[in-house]
Amino acid sequence: MTIKVLSYNRAQLIALTDFMPDTPSNLTACIQKMLVDASVCEQSLPQCPEIKLWLVDPIPMQRPFSQEEILAVQAYPAYWAFCWASGQVLARYILQNPEVVKGKRVMDFGAGSGIVAIAAIMAGAKQVIACDIDPDALVSCRENAKLNNVEFELHGDLFEFDQEIDLLIAADVLYDKENLPLLDIFLQKAPEVLVADSRVKNFNFPPYQAIGRVDSFTVPDLDELDEFRLVNLYKANRI
Repeated sequence: MTIKVLSYNRAQLIALTDFMPDTPSNLTACIQKMLVDASVCEQSLPQCPEIKLWLVDPIPMQRPFSQEEILAVQAYPAYWAFCWASGQVLARYILQNPEVVKGKRVMDFGAGSGIVAIAAIMAGAKQVIACDIDPDALVSCRENAKLNNVEFELHGDLFEFDQEIDLLIAADVLYDKENLPLLDIFLQKAPEVLVADSRVKNFNFPPYQAIGRVDSFTVPDLDELDEFRLVNLYKANRI
């Protein structure tokens, strides 16, 4: 895994630190399940400058990893500590098209860092539920909501969720072909679904229809293959 690092001199780093809020200790504890010297820091999103997130600090990651550390990262990859390209694109789409969520009850499935849930609240959603099976992701969602001065609900299991919602949104949750049946489940849970994905090739799952394509990247930048930096947006309505 390669992460691009911005270069700062010592004076710049001191100046930046003066304006940074204290890192939440609960997120530090979560990220150190991945690596004992890992940490998170507040980061801006180039394609969503309205939103800031607590994400993995790329600087400590710029060193050789032992085999034991590589296995530790594979065992606990801390997906919530990155803003994936699809999440950034979906959040940007919602902020630019607030009518998509305005006044609606919205679930952000596979919320991760919570970026899309945050965007939905900022765009005027009536109610937002950030749903993620990873308890640490829900911690991340809560801390990132505080960082952006917004509030939304948290839930850990889509299958146990029985409230009425108007719209389900999901970004980068189809990375495994075994997750494709989720597309049908989404439409059982909500009459309208909006999905952002950069992984599935030849996406052909009626009634989902492509509505856009955007070039993006993960933050911090993982220097991913170009094919994973092209994010497609799909929309479906329950028939």
